[in-house]
Amino acid sequence: MPLPTSSTPPAFPMHVSVEEARAMLAALLPDPGTETVAVAQALGRVLAGDLAALVSHPSATESALDGIACREADTRGAGPDTPVLLKVVGESRAGEPFTGEVGPGECVRIYTGAPMARGTDAICPVEQLRDQGLDAVELLRAASPGDVRAEGGDFRAGEVVMRAGLPLTSPRLALATALGHAEVRVRRRLRVALLSTGDEVVAPGTPLRAGQVYDSNSVGLGAMLREAGCEVVPLGHAPDRPEALEDAIARAGGADVLLTSGGVSMGKYDFMRDLLIDQGRVSFWKVRMRPGGPALLGGWKGLPVFGLPGNPVSSLVVFHVIVRPALTGQPVQTLHLRAATPFRTLSDKTAFWRATITGGQVSDYGQQGSGVLRSLSDADALVIVPEGQKVEAGDEVDVILL
Repeated sequence: MPLPTSSTPPAFPMHVSVEEARAMLAALLPDPGTETVAVAQALGRVLAGDLAALVSHPSATESALDGIACREADTRGAGPDTPVLLKVVGESRAGEPFTGEVGPGECVRIYTGAPMARGTDAICPVEQLRDQGLDAVELLRAASPGDVRAEGGDFRAGEVVMRAGLPLTSPRLALATALGHAEVRVRRRLRVALLSTGDEVVAPGTPLRAGQVYDSNSVGLGAMLREAGCEVVPLGHAPDRPEALEDAIARAGGADVLLTSGGVSMGKYDFMRDLLIDQGRVSFWKVRMRPGGPALLGGWKGLPVFGLPGNPVSSLVVFHVIVRPALTGQPVQTLHLRAATPFRTLSDKTAFWRATITGGQVSDYGQQGSGVLRSLSDADALVIVPEGQKVEAGDEVDVILL
């Protein structure tokens, strides 16, 4: 199929919106299925089913402090000048609770996390106690029921605490364990084959000739894929020759999707674009965004293919705003900040300008060229400027944190 020209309508959509591109990529991805893994190995995975508590937490009414457990009514009026004397009849500690019952005028020594003794309803912290031998203690303030943790106050057995679709962070793994689960059912990791292309691209450590660049895309995109919870199938690098590209793609067997960088723009040697147009399938070509407009979605012998621009800034930005949300099923997270500087408006594209954040305000990074890779490392965020929307200093803007 020849490249579309002004007189040749393309057989596929051109210049789709960012939202359309994201939805079209997500629609081509296979259902990854699920698997069960140990909780300790589930960091970064996505929960595939609801998690209900198998136990209550706390499992008993317990103390939030070290001190004494007693009857709150026995301690009213206690103060530094009017201490209240209580008899100590035992102690309760985590794993070894006091098994008797505390009567009026009595107390037990208690430690953080230990079950409350029968007959007690309040705690006086150790800092407000004055020992009177081994079996008596003076309270320098009244005991407080507020320092008692109620049984099931965090969650109760049978309660659904975590919902399917939740990314498993370290605090959520701790919670899943506290719920009583040694294993969790999670979405299987998508297997993403990663291929960089271009005659000018060489491996790091190789002496550069004029016009060559190091293969930063393989490293940057590979890291971003792993951060997104994907299993990376590295295909290495392919030069700008159709047969070399076909050979490389053939090594992607078993992958769920192929992610390429380079070869999808308007140039004579953009063979990845030609290969998919001529022999594969194209779902869209070009996105109304900057940087990263010449992105392409298609397929090759049943394998979904997303072609990123070869320019590293464009490639990484497109991954941030289109590829990652589609792979993870999680929406792009944005914040509302006030612009400290104006941001350029594009009449026909959504712009994602690199920016820095100072004092809760966001400023134009300045160097917005697609070849300035350092800008993504230095910037704190991408400021989203929708098509045709003017942004002046003082306006509120949506930003994506980097």
